[in-house]
Amino acid sequence: MVQFVRVLLTGATGFVGRRLACQLDQLDRVSLACAVRRSGSSICGTEFVVGELNASTDWATALGGQDVVIHAAARAHVMKDETEDPLAEYRRVNVEGTLNLARQAAKAGVTRFIFLSSIKVNGEQTLEGRPFNAESTPAPEDAYGISKMEAEQALQALAEETGMEVVIIRPPLVYGPGVKGNFASMIKLFEKGFPLPLGAIQNKRSLVALDNLVDLIVTCIDHPKAGNQVFLAGDGEDLSTTELLRGIGKAMGKPARLVPVPAGVLMFGAGLLGKKPVAQRVLGSLQVDISKARNLLGWEPPLSIEEGLRRCFDSENAC
Repeated sequence: MVQFVRVLLTGATGFVGRRLACQLDQLDRVSLACAVRRSGSSICGTEFVVGELNASTDWATALGGQDVVIHAAARAHVMKDETEDPLAEYRRVNVEGTLNLARQAAKAGVTRFIFLSSIKVNGEQTLEGRPFNAESTPAPEDAYGISKMEAEQALQALAEETGMEVVIIRPPLVYGPGVKGNFASMIKLFEKGFPLPLGAIQNKRSLVALDNLVDLIVTCIDHPKAGNQVFLAGDGEDLSTTELLRGIGKAMGKPARLVPVPAGVLMFGAGLLGKKPVAQRVLGSLQVDISKARNLLGWEPPLSIEEGLRRCFDSENAC
């Protein structure tokens, strides 16, 4: 007999959260509640307005009677952060706000807390044939990654103190309907038909389709072996930037106009323009090993990369 689970989801209006809320609302075994900053957010499930996420947020009403919290709300990675102290701002939301929620959740009797973290906790790049895994030593390089690492550490300490199970999921780049950031920028370049000097890149990067990430999160809600574990999310297939761009073109039904410029030349040019960090994300490798989720949970990504890319442009799959 399937056990009924009462789930509180934060970040339900975000890119991942909205899709996750849609999926959870369709599950007979789940009773969904969503915590939002303001009313009228047009989401699934019961709505609780909690305001801003910080160390003083009152979660009492939203947490009442919940079994599981899925914490997807966060101050997201900001490419051009103009705040005076970015790390302090990330900590205020992602560390202090998260720990405040988790403490109140444990006090309210929540049995499992699922935290959506980031592969940036592990670092920005991997060496050839040496993907990150769940046991890799954390090595974040920016304020966002540092804040996620500190939140993970605080949650793990709280789990030991209270007995509430904590599940940590670290996704790499997530793509799907409504994607933003660098992925959306690439799509816009395709739509304009610009040729790109990325036809000879031989790196390897792991991605995760939105629906694959959602499926892993749903699996972790009540899987008996998920408690107090760290999982890396991914599609189980790695692509070079060149292969990814060709895949995007195929999904869009547009030709991939790629010029074969050597990666070393591009990196040198990016350095001269002060864009080396951007170039490293495009030209470098970042691979994740999802074997822990496969072996411990029996989880397999339901979508191939090809299908995941197709869904980016399929309005019927928007939720």
